[in-house]
Amino acid sequence: MSDTLDPDDWSQFRKRAHAMLDAAIDQMETVQDGPVWQAPDEIDPVLAEPSFGNGATANDAFLKSLLPLSVGNTHPRFFGWVHGAGTPSGLISEMIGATMNANCGGRNHAAIRVERAVVRWALDLFGLPDAGSGVLTTGTSMATIVALKVARDHALGFASRTAGVTAIAPLVGYTSRAAHSCMDRAFDMLGLGSDALRKIPTDAEGRIDIHELSTTIAADIKAGRKPFAICATAGTVNAGAIDPLDTIADVADKHGLWLHVDAAFASALQLSQTHRRRLKGIERASSIAFDFHKWMQVNYDAGCALIRDEDIHRRTFSDRPDYLADIGRGLGSNMPWPVDYGPELSRGFRALKVWSQLIEHGPDRLGAIVDRNIDQAAYLADRVKASPELQLLSYRGLNICCFRHVMNEASEAELDQHNQDIVIALQERGIAAPSTTRIDGKLAIRVNITNHRTRREDIDILVAAIEQIASEKP
Repeated sequence: MSDTLDPDDWSQFRKRAHAMLDAAIDQMETVQDGPVWQAPDEIDPVLAEPSFGNGATANDAFLKSLLPLSVGNTHPRFFGWVHGAGTPSGLISEMIGATMNANCGGRNHAAIRVERAVVRWALDLFGLPDAGSGVLTTGTSMATIVALKVARDHALGFASRTAGVTAIAPLVGYTSRAAHSCMDRAFDMLGLGSDALRKIPTDAEGRIDIHELSTTIAADIKAGRKPFAICATAGTVNAGAIDPLDTIADVADKHGLWLHVDAAFASALQLSQTHRRRLKGIERASSIAFDFHKWMQVNYDAGCALIRDEDIHRRTFSDRPDYLADIGRGLGSNMPWPVDYGPELSRGFRALKVWSQLIEHGPDRLGAIVDRNIDQAAYLADRVKASPELQLLSYRGLNICCFRHVMNEASEAELDQHNQDIVIALQERGIAAPSTTRIDGKLAIRVNITNHRTRREDIDILVAAIEQIASEKP
């Protein structure tokens, strides 16, 4: 055997790699013909008795066995959560990224240049200044932590980087009750505590109530607390509601507050000429967190934090030990590096699959997918309203539709269980994978459409299956 981990016979490895690539492409090509999801129980015995050190044949068998056992988001009837579907072309960029095996925390190499290009494109997409900055992350949850650390440290004059936060000022921030839980986690992990995040009620459209927001800020100031950030949401999880960003920006300007926008999936509206108006005001944000791997269809994982002021961003994270000093030339030059804008020095080449997606498909084509998914959700809402068996619970004109199947003379508790049973049956039969949530206290079948493979006939299959499953119940 070779004394390295390289293959003894490169020609045999080439055949092996081609065979594995064919298996992957076969899975992608036929994904719509199989179940949306199947329980992965069969993999447990293999994991319990691993065949470590058994060579390429055992490894390839294991890898192939995983292909049909994904969460299901590549299937056109995966409707449950806001997952992107990825693209076959993403497989190509991932191969090149794996071959390069670049550490993208820093140093002077091509991968860093690609990430900078992605950030520049994203800043321009959202109308942020060229003097802004950004960093690619695992997703919006990490991007939110990055952005709010910048907001926190800026509010405290960067003294928090050495002295911590508890001894300096009782910071408080604001978001809506419909905001994603990553906001709470960010406040927790940044040492502020989730209690410091004020949850503002929402209006009838599911958006943050501006009057309540202003009133709460005034009360905190009067109580001697230090408001520092408003965290707006562009696309709530339950209903896809978008906070009034322009109006919130006015409130933030009035009080000198940082405006952060969680645009995890609705950021893709910027690619649509028809729907980008829904994000009016996002160009006024101090920071934006969003995902390429959701509605922009980039393969997991690829999130992004954008910051309006590069200097503030860099002052929040940059730290230069001797072994990371700028030597002016060679591999240790070309600063600042991504590590100056986030917590990770060891980072993969996420930017490659983003840039590759833009090169191959282009923003206009990706925007057309956004438009089509919104049209499909509208079609579903119309199907629900036309059915005597279904009740529409929430539809905000975006890509999320929440409804339930109804029964005569059933209590609310019975309806909740009835619809929960329907969703589980849809998942376990592999027909479709919606999720559940609660709308005004009622358990809803929640359908989110962020998949470029979804067609109207998939909506018809879903509705027919719900009515069929309901008819089978005693």
